[in-house]
Amino acid sequence: METMTPPIRSRLHWKPVGLALGSFLALSFILCVIWDLLIPGQAMYQSWMQLLPGFTWLSWGSFFLGLVESFLYGIYVGVVFVPLYNFFSARSAAGAG
Repeated sequence: METMTPPIRSRLHWKPVGLALGSFLALSFILCVIWDLLIPGQAMYQSWMQLLPGFTWLSWGSFFLGLVESFLYGIYVGVVFVPLYNFFSARSAAGAG
């Protein structure tokens, strides 16, 4: 008789998760800036000014600061989220077996 074994859970690593999230947020920031320039009536730059320290609308220096900060937010999420995920995933796997 064949028994069911729980699925093997792989652990996440902070670096690829952080780089993926950082890249996603940086790309999203670029797209939002382009959107704000094309359709000023629907601009989100007021939100960026509150979320990104030092960001103002719009100069090259401020743009690159917002880009770097957006990327670093993604790294931060990877550094904090991945250990939490691995912890709870291991606890869940231990409880399933």
